[in-house]
Amino acid sequence: VQLVESGGGLVQPGGSLRLSCAASGFIFSNYYITWVRQAPGKGLEWVSLINSNTGTTVYGDSVQGRFTTSLDYARKTLYLQMNNLIPEDTAVYHCAADQRYRQRWDDLTDFTYWGRGTQVTVSS
Repeated sequence: VQLVESGGGLVQPGGSLRLSCAASGFIFSNYYITWVRQAPGKGLEWVSLINSNTGTTVYGDSVQGRFTTSLDYARKTLYLQMNNLIPEDTAVYHCAADQRYRQRWDDLTDFTYWGRGTQVTVSS
């Protein structure tokens, strides 16, 4: 199983980025697919999740209204559209999957599957 993130980069405050997470050897059904992020010197922050069966999405307070997650089942790809980015969004973003519904994760290894991440830097 592989989850591979892409789409990160350097963006100015107020800008947008779209992250992708391509899955292989993995069937999305019956999983919560999650985005988490880790800023330098900080712990893992849960960003969003999508219920792969229903398409229901849930977002953390810090990104609500600015980020949108979606799932393309045919392409086996998860997306995170990030708008109105602020410097506090600077972090390594990881996608992950697990069958448990949780909004707090202490470590990537707690997930069943996780990717290596993609760096997002928001700076002028």
